[in-house]
Amino acid sequence: MQYFVVMIDYGRRGREAIVDPEITRREVISRISSGEYQNISFIHEIAENAVEDVTEAILTEASLPQVPPEDIDLQAIRLDHISDLRKHERT
Repeated sequence: MQYFVVMIDYGRRGREAIVDPEITRREVISRISSGEYQNISFIHEIAENAVEDVTEAILTEASLPQVPPEDIDLQAIRLDHISDLRKHERT
């Protein structure tokens, strides 16, 4: 069994641990990105008998912009790279 514990800090009002075995890593990231989860103290991943602090990794993933694959122009990226190589060859 694997699940996440998200500890929310409400300051003077206390803290709340959100534990739901049905929530996936992707869902935790989505809730952070949407602002549903704020003031996070820590995020622990529980898998079998092990506990891992994944706070930094998940917060980093949640802060990255989500770019749909169809919006990425791979040909432009390749051409930009070739242009950069040619500039370096001239110097």
